[in-house]
This record gives sequence, C-alpha cells and structure tokens, in this order.
Amino acid sequence: MKHPDEYRGRQVVVLGLAKSGVQVAKTLHRSGAVVTVNDKKSREESPEASELEALGISVVCGGHPEGLINPAVELVVKNPGIPYTAPPVAKALELGIEVVSEVEVAYHLSKAPMIGITGSNGKTTTTTWIGNMLEAASLSPVIAGNIGTPLCAAAETADVEDWLVVELSSFQLKGTREFRPEVAVLLNIAETHLDYHGTMDDYISSKAKIFANQTEEDTAVINWDDPVCRELVPYIKAKLLPFSMTEELRTAGVYVKPAYVPDVQDGLSRSVVYCDEEGQEHTIVETAEIGLAGRFNVGNALAAVAACVAAGAAPESLAEPLRTFRGVEHRLEFVEVRDGVAYYNNSKATNSKATAMALGALDKPIVLIAGGLDRGSDYMELLPVFKDKVKAIVALGQTKEKIGRVAELAGLSDIELVDTGDSAAETLRTAISKAAGLAEDGDIVLLSPACASWDMFSSYEERGRIFKEAVHTL
Repeated sequence: MKHPDEYRGRQVVVLGLAKSGVQVAKTLHRSGAVVTVNDKKSREESPEASELEALGISVVCGGHPEGLINPAVELVVKNPGIPYTAPPVAKALELGIEVVSEVEVAYHLSKAPMIGITGSNGKTTTTTWIGNMLEAASLSPVIAGNIGTPLCAAAETADVEDWLVVELSSFQLKGTREFRPEVAVLLNIAETHLDYHGTMDDYISSKAKIFANQTEEDTAVINWDDPVCRELVPYIKAKLLPFSMTEELRTAGVYVKPAYVPDVQDGLSRSVVYCDEEGQEHTIVETAEIGLAGRFNVGNALAAVAACVAAGAAPESLAEPLRTFRGVEHRLEFVEVRDGVAYYNNSKATNSKATAMALGALDKPIVLIAGGLDRGSDYMELLPVFKDKVKAIVALGQTKEKIGRVAELAGLSDIELVDTGDSAAETLRTAISKAAGLAEDGDIVLLSPACASWDMFSSYEERGRIFKEAVHTL
C-alpha cells in the first residue's frame, strides 16, 4: 500500500552520492524528511555535495563517522551497489532500522502505475522496447530505473495517466519492502552477481521480490521456458501472463506459433501470437520481421508484448514497433565495417549467458574480445559456443587467463592475452588491434566481455564508447 506522506518529519540517512542517491535525497527533502547524505569519498571527489547543501540537506563526506547511524534514524536508503556488510548498513540492521533502495521510496511517492522489468539479461532492451510499444499504442510511458533516469525523478513528475516503465536490478529489488508494480516482468535467471549476493538462492529471491506484493489484480509476466522462473509460479498471487518460444500457451500467454506456408523454405512461417483469457488468438507479426537479430531478442519481444497487453495496449498496435525497433547502445550494437570486417559492440554482456546469446545471434566467423572483472566464474558455460561460433579470442582484464583456458579447451589456436597497459583505454585499443589482425574479410569482431567492467572501466558504457571510438580510428 502506498504511503505518500510517510516520510514527512522522519530522520533519513542516504548512503551514496551516486545519481540515484542525489535524486532520492532531493525527493525525500521535498517530501518533508530530515535528510543526511553520507559518502566515503572525500569532499573533493563529491561535487554534488554543494548542490545538496544549498537545498538544506546535510552532507557528510570522507567516511562513515561514528554515530551516523543511531537510534534516532528511522530509515536508511542505500545505493544499490553498497553491500549489506558495509559498516553503516550493518549498524542500521543491528538497530532494527529499515534499509531500502531508492525504488521503495519512489513507489510510495508515485501516482503512476508501474511496469517493472527484471532478469539477468535483456532488461534494458526489453524496457526500451516496451516504452516504444506503449507510445505506439497511444499510452504514455515514462522510462526510468536502472536504465538511466533515477526512479524517484520520474515518480515525482509522472501522473496517473502515465505508465512508469522501470528497469530493476537484483540490487534494487533486494532493498524493497512494499514495492508493488501493477505489471511485473521476469525475463530469465542466470548465474551472476554472486560476489554481491553470495548465493544463487539470495540472487533468485531478490529477483522474485518483484512479485512479492502483487495481488490478483496485477499481472506477472514470466519466461515459461526458464525452469527457474517457472519454479516461482506457486508463490505468485498475480494473474499469470507467461511467454514462450517453445510452447503454445492457450490459457493466456504470448508465444511463437508455427504455421504451414508453402513458399517458405522449411514449410513453416513463425508468428508472435497473443492468446487472451478467452482463448482468442491475436497474431501480431512474423518473427522474421522483428527488428532485432537473435533468438534471445524474440524472447525479449514476447515479454514486451505481454507487458504491453497487460497495460491495456491493443495487440494490433504493437506490430509496427516490433518491426522498427533497432535496439539500444552497447547491446549487440553494429559499429561499422572496416576492410570487410564488421564490428559489434556488446559491452553490456556482463555475464557468460549474455555473451553466449550474442554469439548465437551472429552467423559469420567471430573474433571475440572478452574479459573483465573476476567474480569467481569459471566461464565453462562458454565452451560449447566457443567451439561452434568463435574462430579466435582476444582476452583482457582480470579474467583473461580463465577465458583463454576455456578457449584452449574449445580447440581454438588463435588466442591472444592482452597485458594491462598504462590505461584501460590503451589496453582495449591493443585488444582491438590484435582482433583486427586475426579477422579476415567477411568476419565479425565482437566485443562481448562476459564480465563486468569495473576492473578497468567505470562502467560498461565507458567500455563500449571507447571500443567504438577505437574502431572508428583503426
């Protein structure tokens, strides 16, 4: 249940001066809370501090002082990336103080209904696609959350006629208590972020919180082809609207349906179909017409269709945005062709499954650039797809030896391990030059790291931008 006035007069500590922390501090201040913002970075490294102090918000930089978290504090709002073992978070939990993420605050303050999208892979693409589809359906989407715009900023301005379309990470969802999206989408579950969550059980339970407070008035969109997602079904109270690429879901769902067509090569044409609660089928578009390549993007399209019809979009209004959507930056993004070699930026692939999906979407010999932050994975999940799809590997970052070892087991002979140079940008440029030397006319050079970026770059976006700049200047 939403409580828009619950923050008035409350003592709140916001941990972290990142974009979401700055925004939630402003939002809580405007809501009447007494806000203190704390960041371990020095004052010189925190240019946002002056802006907040000018509004009357207390800011403490340079560490977590004794007494910051005390019995008078009623709420702690933490940056999603701060672990629960961090001293101020642990102290708050010890004192029984509620610890939440910005998403929880935004939920209580928002007038607009929400579509929440989570999953290990495909969140940003699907979130953006849903926004495009709702726009085409003459609904009013406002895209926010983990995708870039802090949810609090969007929640303050969105009205009851809007739909907040929210990308949600496991870090954000773990810090929710009453958060309840009217439409909740779970795309898939893969092993990732175990350095933060510790166990797969904690990671899965964090993702599952997107459904925790839904009622039978709400809609849960789940991947029927993912066994981990299906295991959550008994715990979901909302109406189910599953999506599947392998089953025809005749009791309400979105799926791929083959139909016999004489002039098609294998005799079958495949269509995206929405089946409503009355069992009426609505054929929307042929899968061959979908604007993004790759089988996994068909799955993203199905999920987006399900979310949009749950929000009230007419199925027939969704065909055109399915055909014309061309994706988002850093997600299997075509860069250019140089000397007959096509370069693709898939910097958003921060786990093995995302890289495997990208490799499976391309149909030419691939020189893969991979590697980054070591989170403990052995990357053996990539072994089969290395054998089938990759002709050469250029590995960099903390995981270069691990990825090189998997490449050796896959039987690849062209394996380059790039030493770390004076800068991350220099190291990546060296990797691109080596990949270009291994590629031949008609090949693809693909940046798809299978790792987070933080051993070398501030974000996957920075990594992708440097990749594109380096390709343009080869």
